[in-house]
Amino acid sequence: MEEKHRTDNLKWDEYFMGIASLSALRSKDPSTQVGACIVDANHKVVSIGYNGMPRGVDDDQIPWGHGEGLESKYLYVCHAEFNAILNTRDGSALAGCTIYVTLFPCNECAKAIVQTGIKEIIYLDDKYHDHVEEQASRKILDMAGVKYRRYEGRIVHFDVQ
Repeated sequence: MEEKHRTDNLKWDEYFMGIASLSALRSKDPSTQVGACIVDANHKVVSIGYNGMPRGVDDDQIPWGHGEGLESKYLYVCHAEFNAILNTRDGSALAGCTIYVTLFPCNECAKAIVQTGIKEIIYLDDKYHDHVEEQASRKILDMAGVKYRRYEGRIVHFDVQ
């Protein structure tokens, strides 16, 4: 009798969300770690990113808390989607791609996604769903015809010691 191939292997969505989730583990943010993976129509990874400080900015010199004004991390951190877009070697390669992200994109990242021609967002969590930034994000994405959907596959866990 001939042996059959495995059928419990990762599906494409599970594989790419797993890459996004693994990328999130690179983030030094103590409260929210986000990862992103951009994939083309041929299931090839185009770029990855995670939320963190801009290149050359000392992570220890910037506040990581939710403070006010210049003491807020939000003025400094680059979001995972933004980093994945900027990490792409060829920006024109993003047209028609799908981005897998562990947290639904804010309005600023939505603008970057639209501008680069990414056509679909698959997100894991939407914990800021009712915030004005995410409401604006959905409005931008809807107007631009960018599809988005919640990830529904298995969650790939990484045992990090």
